[in-house]
Amino acid sequence: MSSPSSRIVLVTIAADPPPRLDKALARDVPEEAHLSRSRLARLMADGAVKKDGATVTDIKAKVAEGETYEILVEEATETEMVAEDLPLSIVYEDADLIVIDKPAGLVVHPAPGSLSGTLVNALLHHFGGDLSGVGGEKRPGIVHRIDKDTSGLLVVAKSDAAHHGLARQFAAHTVERSYLALCHGVPSPGDPRLAGVRGVSFEAGGVLKITTQLARHKTDRQRQAVLFDGGRHAITRVSLREAFGSHAAFVECRLETGRTHQIRVHMAHAGHALIGDPTYGGRRKLPQDAPGAAEAQAFRRQALHAASLGFVHPLTGEAVRFESPLPEDLFTLLAALRGTRGD
Repeated sequence: MSSPSSRIVLVTIAADPPPRLDKALARDVPEEAHLSRSRLARLMADGAVKKDGATVTDIKAKVAEGETYEILVEEATETEMVAEDLPLSIVYEDADLIVIDKPAGLVVHPAPGSLSGTLVNALLHHFGGDLSGVGGEKRPGIVHRIDKDTSGLLVVAKSDAAHHGLARQFAAHTVERSYLALCHGVPSPGDPRLAGVRGVSFEAGGVLKITTQLARHKTDRQRQAVLFDGGRHAITRVSLREAFGSHAAFVECRLETGRTHQIRVHMAHAGHALIGDPTYGGRRKLPQDAPGAAEAQAFRRQALHAASLGFVHPLTGEAVRFESPLPEDLFTLLAALRGTRGD
């Protein structure tokens, strides 16, 4: 039985449906319902999906054209996360989304060990209750994340429509994401070592392309691991901006996919771990007599910055693009590697 705070969504399966119910519902559910495939799966598990009056819980059930499914959707509940008045660097904001320039050290989403002081806690205060209801709970619509100790740009949805529109673009890999990084060594097509690294190749213009599968490490759950069988497909492209002898480089990394720790683990796989990366950088050091060696050794986070972000605004259809300058700590490290030390 539905409650006053619920609604019924009817989905009629169109021609040539996918082979399983969750995919078919996700394809054919009315766009204005704002129901993602993961949300539909949860609704099925909760017994909220029916066909001909009978509850359907098997997400892999076969479907046929013309079948009609009834979905009971409870309205979004208030989140239990706490709103906190924390400073935010807002690059852009409208009624549907907000673009934030996140400082290094700020966790994006509450998790065990980081239940407060996160970007989501700050956004809850900033939005004042005007939140996306995706997932059944009123909360900021986090469609992508950057690591705690990575600085730079990310977009957050404020409405269900924006959440779904952005999520579709991220899933289709059409969002432009460019990162600036400082790494050990210099990625070069002339490096014979790279010719023997599986998944590594070079494209026109000397662009390093890293193509692997990524999955959680078998023994260290805080790390990701490169695989070539199983896991999730991941592609990173790396362009050299500036070389510092043969020991370090300033590079631009572009994501075709967006997996957890993707740039960090891919760069380490290629033998060019990011300076300061405590997880994938090992104990690698610059030569003691190299400019910036001391500053690199003292750098306490991965030298990675989400510098640009471009996408189609999910409500207006306008192509938008945002940029963030290097933060002070990375600017200072870059100057030291150049031998100028910020002068």
